[in-house]
Amino acid sequence: MQRKKLFNIDGDDTLINRRMIKGNVTNLFNLNNVKYQWANKLYRLMMENFWIPEKVSLFDDKRAYDELTPAEQNAYDGILSFLVFLDSIQTNNLPNISDYITAPEVNLILAIQTYQEAVHSQSYAYIIESIIPAEKRAYIYDRWRDDKVLLERNKYIAEIYQDFIDERNDKNFARVLIANYLLEGVYFYNGFNFFYNLSARSLMVGTADEIKYINRDELTHCVIFANIIKEIRAENTTFFSEDEIYEMFAKAVEQEINWSNHIIGDQVLGITPESIEKYTKFIANKRLKDIGMKPMYDGFDENPYAHLDKISDTNGEGNVKGNFFEANVSSYNQSTAVEGWDEI
Repeated sequence: MQRKKLFNIDGDDTLINRRMIKGNVTNLFNLNNVKYQWANKLYRLMMENFWIPEKVSLFDDKRAYDELTPAEQNAYDGILSFLVFLDSIQTNNLPNISDYITAPEVNLILAIQTYQEAVHSQSYAYIIESIIPAEKRAYIYDRWRDDKVLLERNKYIAEIYQDFIDERNDKNFARVLIANYLLEGVYFYNGFNFFYNLSARSLMVGTADEIKYINRDELTHCVIFANIIKEIRAENTTFFSEDEIYEMFAKAVEQEINWSNHIIGDQVLGITPESIEKYTKFIANKRLKDIGMKPMYDGFDENPYAHLDKISDTNGEGNVKGNFFEANVSSYNQSTAVEGWDEI
């Protein structure tokens, strides 16, 4: 693939000739002349989702952390370690993707996504500094060095991203886009549900509030890549191999189930190996349908954690309570900012 020019004097910005990739644009941001209207809608949602990690109070979580069982503490620490990796690699790699997207309106929201991923990394640092005992903090970042399951998880996505950096061809770029979609759409969610499960039991409520805001951002990121993939499939029907997409989904689901059983297993109240498998395959089926492909797991069409939806508040139902603006207000406008995101 050919990286687009910073300024292409011979570019053509007419909408009829605009393409998601391999287009010939000037690379100027004429945002009054937009082909992909869904990108405009997402831009407004993402801008409304502005938030500051330190505005969420974690004061009570420090005491609650000491009350967790050893298994819950281990899961809390390990999931944080994995989330740190996910958002670190996204912050670093998104510009490599944007360099090959030839729709300015989409480049704009990818820039916002990069910023949001950096905010998420700061959120994890804030959680770690506020809650984790000092002697354990470094291990949150370095756990992959000792945990072989975590290392394999991290390597799978990182190597796909690195393959494209080393050899920038169509096949590797297609794999990067699917890997990104899997990261945003599958890998986060068992971890998120662990925090919501604790919150449902009145444990680590501040952490769950922080995760809500991250979760809402990640949902919009998932929509970005679902739409990018759909547009490319419509414009170039041979760019993606459906067989490879299914293979990558199967690998991601296998790894997500193995990791979740490894770090959570049957040691945390409200989560079982059965619910982990049901949820992971349910969410994978949903993500496949969202890019116009058939689900791959028959019978996995119900969310076993539906009772946590109200806590996650990702559908805009209810208000985000807690301490986001301390005692000044009881809700935050982000609670409905992504309402209807899956219709975009």
